[in-house]
Amino acid sequence: MKKYLRMLKIKKEEMPLVGILLSIFVVLHILVVRRFWEAFSPLGKDYWWLFVGKFDISGFDPITYSVLSQWYTRYQVYRHPLLAFFAWLPSQVNQWLMSVLGMNPVQIMVAVVLVVCLIYSAVFLFRIFREIVGLAVFDSTLLSLLTFSFAYIMLAYICPDHFALSMMLLVVTLYAAGRKMQTGNKFKMWQTIVLFLVTSGITLSNGLKTYIAVLFANKRSFFRPLHLLFAVAIPAAAIWYFADWEFHHYVVPHDMRRKQIKEIRAAAAERKAYKLFCDTTSITDTVRRRAVFDSVQKVMEKQRRAQMAKKPVFAHAGKPMSNGKFTQWTDISTSRWDSAVENLFGESIQLHRQHLLEDTLRKRPVIVRYDWLLNYIVEAFVVLLFLVGIWCGRRSKFLWLCLVFILPDIVIHLGLGFGINEVYIMACHWLFVVPVALGFAFRSVSGRLLLSLRAATFLLMLYLFAYNLWLTTGFLIST
Repeated sequence: MKKYLRMLKIKKEEMPLVGILLSIFVVLHILVVRRFWEAFSPLGKDYWWLFVGKFDISGFDPITYSVLSQWYTRYQVYRHPLLAFFAWLPSQVNQWLMSVLGMNPVQIMVAVVLVVCLIYSAVFLFRIFREIVGLAVFDSTLLSLLTFSFAYIMLAYICPDHFALSMMLLVVTLYAAGRKMQTGNKFKMWQTIVLFLVTSGITLSNGLKTYIAVLFANKRSFFRPLHLLFAVAIPAAAIWYFADWEFHHYVVPHDMRRKQIKEIRAAAAERKAYKLFCDTTSITDTVRRRAVFDSVQKVMEKQRRAQMAKKPVFAHAGKPMSNGKFTQWTDISTSRWDSAVENLFGESIQLHRQHLLEDTLRKRPVIVRYDWLLNYIVEAFVVLLFLVGIWCGRRSKFLWLCLVFILPDIVIHLGLGFGINEVYIMACHWLFVVPVALGFAFRSVSGRLLLSLRAATFLLMLYLFAYNLWLTTGFLIST
């Protein structure tokens, strides 16, 4: 245990990176708290609708605010099976603070957690560059800062969603796998089980990435029958059956209660509407009067559904493969090319000035174009650096691990279309691989070429921080 606790100690060479990031992100957190404090700090009853209705930073969900204020399994249980239970203890602490302070300090509590995630995401990312890729301190610091200058990595560490925690665990997983690949050690069975349960508990697809990391480190021993049974099959089945139990134990009863309340209210509204119709119509025959009323109601219901279909939450959802339990989340109609250019490598890295930080499910169009040519030049430059890094590190097994690591995201988002209408939100699950790949370009060159690469990366990092911070802070201080 002491060995693992020592890993949390911040080394002297890591302190400048941590200091720079803290100076930026603490200010951003203050601005976020300030923006919502008046609405979110008073005590209330229905926190879910308060936070969902008021929180307006892009498509980030303020579910964590709700869970910490009033514990319940509010997260989508099949995608985040253990997340609500990981939040149980912090929720108890927050609710105790609420009773003592007479206000809800949930924003401050979440900010503290996100800052801790920021610190250790940065520290372990730095160690990947320093110890695994083999870069100098300056280059490791530079590439780590570049990672956090990307728009939706920056935003993830100030918004009350699960992405910051998810990225921290993925970076730690990559670091652990990289070190074991260097030393020839293997993941022990208990390490695989714990790492899988924690990562998949946060986001189910991250569990697959854990197994990919273990496969690269353990090689053939990954396929030993006992390892496959106890470290892979049983934990995977356990997390799935737990999610299914959670769905039927918490979600189904809750949805049934909501449905019953909705039906009761609809019936009461219909009775009221029918009474008003009876009071105003000249039709005396009760059968004909009811038939006319029902026909009018059908026309109104059809119009209501047509109006609902026009709302962004439905209009921007895209056409699914089918309406099954999981296939309803897919999308086969949204343009992959436009989404890749404007969202995947666009909004994820540089914010669009038009429709700044609007929510696709509220009013932001799925595809927004940049109005500056410079944005497209920068995007092309980032992609070029990524490709150059891949070429320079093509013989590195660790880089191939990183590239395979993001394969599930490509399949899920660009292939199946899950979340493609706001794919930039998921940047924390894959975008940190771009600077890691670039690190291999740093390692492969020397002399003036290295100085030129450093200068170009440094200017890119400064530009992205300046551009994204300018837009983000402007948004946060606006009313």
